[in-house]
Amino acid sequence: MSQVLNIQNGKIVTIPEIATIEEIRDEIREVKTFYLSIDNKDIWNNFKYRSGQFVMCTIFGAGEFAVSLPPSPENDRFHITVRTVGRVTSALHALKPGDKVGLRGPFGNGFPFEEFKGKNLVYVAGGIGLIPLRSSIVHALQHKKDFGRVLMLHGARTPDDLMYKENLKEWQSFEGFETYITVDVPTPDWKGETGFVHTLFDKANLPVENTVAFVCGPPVMFNTVIGELMKRGLSDENIYSTLERHMKCGVGKCQHCAVGRTLVCTDGPVYTYRQIKTLGEEI
Repeated sequence: MSQVLNIQNGKIVTIPEIATIEEIRDEIREVKTFYLSIDNKDIWNNFKYRSGQFVMCTIFGAGEFAVSLPPSPENDRFHITVRTVGRVTSALHALKPGDKVGLRGPFGNGFPFEEFKGKNLVYVAGGIGLIPLRSSIVHALQHKKDFGRVLMLHGARTPDDLMYKENLKEWQSFEGFETYITVDVPTPDWKGETGFVHTLFDKANLPVENTVAFVCGPPVMFNTVIGELMKRGLSDENIYSTLERHMKCGVGKCQHCAVGRTLVCTDGPVYTYRQIKTLGEEI
């Protein structure tokens, strides 16, 4: 796997590459998608990453933060989707097309798709948990023939909180891709399902045999979904998620992302639930 932004001539490079914001789209409240291109065209043309990896994004004059990569590694416009949660992300949200940011990465292990061929893929996302799963979903659809059933179950608090609404419409019409969407609190014009995302399992006739599940969302949702999946017979080694921790360096030096015996920036952010259980912390 090539890591062209942080490795040069076998040495770690801590200086970010400059990237230009090409377009900004509002997603949901406090969440925006930023479409970027790296100014150094040699670097840009050779930039490779895997679904599940992340980059460090620098907002000049404000700081740096880790962010997952929602685009597929193949034939998908490069972007990051960011919720404003503090000073640095607020500074990013204040930028406009044409402004510059810095990028370092990609970092982390990514999803081992080579191990998933021939299996059913089940994606369960709560709220903005769809952001780190989007890359994997699009990648799976681009290689649909390599897998069995591919299902996505997405839940949000209200219809306005559903992520990537344009993608959801596209995915609902994608042949062979089963999409199930629900909200906790419906609006008067909502015609879809109502309830927590795990209530969709029966409607989806969720497969268990030869199945891998990807789960990402807030802790209450995550724990409930994991419990329901395991009740149905899915093993903990076939359930994947991504951990979020405060990462400062991305290369395992600062230790800020240590959880038990693992460093999320180098050993993660993708883990099986079997691995997560050994870390001694709730997500």
